[in-house]
Amino acid sequence: MHIPAQAAMERLFKALEARDTQKTLDCFARDAFLFDPHYPKPDMRGHEEIRAGIEWGLSVMQRFHFTIVNVFAGRDGDSAAIEVDTSHVLKGGRELSFPQVFVVETRGGLVTRLQAYEPYGPNGIGGLFLGVERLKRRLFG
Repeated sequence: MHIPAQAAMERLFKALEARDTQKTLDCFARDAFLFDPHYPKPDMRGHEEIRAGIEWGLSVMQRFHFTIVNVFAGRDGDSAAIEVDTSHVLKGGRELSFPQVFVVETRGGLVTRLQAYEPYGPNGIGGLFLGVERLKRRLFG
């Protein structure tokens, strides 16, 4: 089964891995929405903001690498949840490897919405209480 959302994401990953700003941007519709909590401005709308995000990402990352693990296609094929394993390297050599999920919507082969989900626990007060509970369990069983 041909899944346009998967093909769009494969192009996007290849462009990022090649460190090609324009090819990466060309994967997005002009009115696209991108949300990724790793970026200084996590919610990026339109080419101008997405370009700024791509440029920032390339400025701090020596290498991007994505391996697709699973694709859960929407009924239309133009949307999907894509599970990946990452193997990135920050400038300076620090390796970052973690699982990630992207929810993507496409139109005409271009990404119209892309939202990243990472396997991190809650932050703020909820994260504090969860951290204390985990510490108690480690210390006292």
